Amino acid sequence: LHIKSQVYVGFTRNINERLARHNRGGVKSTARYRPWALITWVTFTSEVRALAFEKYLKTYSGRAFSKKRLW
Repeated sequence: LHIKSQVYVGFTRNINERLARHNRGGVKSTARYRPWALITWVTFTSEVRALAFEKYLKTYSGRAFSKKRLW
């Protein structure tokens, strides 16, 4: 059995609730990839910086960085 791994990048103020929502199937775009597990999470003291980092991780160079350094 081969399970295709999926990576989800997103911003939240409550990581436990966000993970539970994804695992309940409450997010249509991620429901088919359940169950989700946290591999890496990064916290910021600034929402602006957190959103900028999320945006970066969704770029080509950000995806390359994350594959090499985060997961």
